[in-house]
Amino acid sequence: MSTSSITLRDAAEADFEAITSIYGHHVRHGLASFEEEAPSHEEMLSRWRKVLDLGLPYIVAETEGRVAGYSYAGSYRPRPAYRYTVENSVYIDDAMRGRGIGKLLLAELIERCTRGPWQQMLAVIGNSGNAGSIALHRSCGFRMIGTLERVGFKHGQWVDTVLMQRTL
Repeated sequence: MSTSSITLRDAAEADFEAITSIYGHHVRHGLASFEEEAPSHEEMLSRWRKVLDLGLPYIVAETEGRVAGYSYAGSYRPRPAYRYTVENSVYIDDAMRGRGIGKLLLAELIERCTRGPWQQMLAVIGNSGNAGSIALHRSCGFRMIGTLERVGFKHGQWVDTVLMQRTL
């Protein structure tokens, strides 16, 4: 599949069955998210609404009528001085990985965030062994800031967090 068959658009409420499933898979089987239990459909909808309330983008990639992945920007931290810094999230359906969808989603997310008041975008990447996510962020202009070692414990192992940053 070429990326030309991918459509990027704003997420809609109808997408959240697929989004909840995609994220749930990553929570249950991966280290990208430090959640240990997959959130419910209702919780995912609530999170989406909070992103929209902040005026931030929440984007889906669709192919052949199916949600293949999604990305969004959220507040980095709740304290007011961080208000111009966002944190990105990108999740791809496991069956659709390796097709360039993540890069399309992240590039679109960056573009949309540059239109707002935000100045910096951070990637907080679960698992220092997540070479795909690290390479994706590098390819979109992020630079390595550092690694927080052994800050999470999931699936019976200690897990690092990698911090990457990009000016918007």
